[in-house]
Amino acid sequence: MTTSQMQREVHEIPEAVARLLDRGGPAIRAAARAAQDRNPAFIATIARGSSDHACTYLKYAAELTLGLPVASLGPSVASVYGAQLRLAPALCLAVSQSGKSPDIVELTRSAGAGGALTVAVTNDPASPLAAAASAVLDIHAGPELSVAATKTFVTSAVAGLALVAEWAGDARLLSAISHLPDRLDQAARADWSPLADVMCSVGSLYTIGRGPSFAISGEAALKFKETCQIHAESYSSAEVLHGPVSIVDADFPVLAFAAADAAEGAVVEIAETMAGKGARVFVTSDRARGATRLPAVRTDHPLTDPLALIVSFYAMVEAVARARGIDPDTPRHLKKVTETT
Repeated sequence: MTTSQMQREVHEIPEAVARLLDRGGPAIRAAARAAQDRNPAFIATIARGSSDHACTYLKYAAELTLGLPVASLGPSVASVYGAQLRLAPALCLAVSQSGKSPDIVELTRSAGAGGALTVAVTNDPASPLAAAASAVLDIHAGPELSVAATKTFVTSAVAGLALVAEWAGDARLLSAISHLPDRLDQAARADWSPLADVMCSVGSLYTIGRGPSFAISGEAALKFKETCQIHAESYSSAEVLHGPVSIVDADFPVLAFAAADAAEGAVVEIAETMAGKGARVFVTSDRARGATRLPAVRTDHPLTDPLALIVSFYAMVEAVARARGIDPDTPRHLKKVTETT
């Protein structure tokens, strides 16, 4: 197999983001006005899997831009335990590419009944999740046939980020978002082959990040597991030295995600520390000296930088999967839509 569906979908990400910004703009602006009118005291997120990593990314974006705390809600609170949360001061953001998982739908419905303004972010505006929410942001990703979410992860994150930017009236962030299609096209072509060459034969690694890039680290660890059958654990760069570093020995792989933001220096410092302990460290920053530097497309804003990083990662991990003899489109034990109750 020379070309996978996942590879095609990674290279469709710039077009999908452009389509989202064009066709989805009115719904995003309407949801932002509703959020401004509601003036919530906090934001709560509802998601699983890659969508939950998108929510972690949006947590940092909202807290840094709006100054509102963001909490992740456990779907089982409603679907299994039947608890009713008091969410009258909140905006609840529910993210699911299919919009079909019963537990996500049930908690979204429950959050609305509990007084929250509920916003669904989904690739299916006719889904049960969309029907359960007060407002719907169609991510306009188009069909995603590979089991691994790539287009839908990025477009979900962009939809949520655009909502935050419109809500805050942040002109600089809105400008960076508008230029994302070109930047993501560059990112999909970045040469991460030095990392790919190492990952073709390893069984375990750490991914690390800080702030918004920590969410990207989590998504990367998931993709290593589901597409390459590589055991990967994600840590904040602030936490990895508090115990996990103990198993690092010579040539243990570490992938450090650093955006051009206030945490870049701290991420690079930890990357260099781990390289000094013998780890084989790769980092997306030109500040590194002992670690191997990976090319990082910068996007004119620290909050959009992590989105370019994950696109470069997706292109690399797809190639690693094929090099390991694995079809990234059909990972074992997995299916495209996982419906948990």
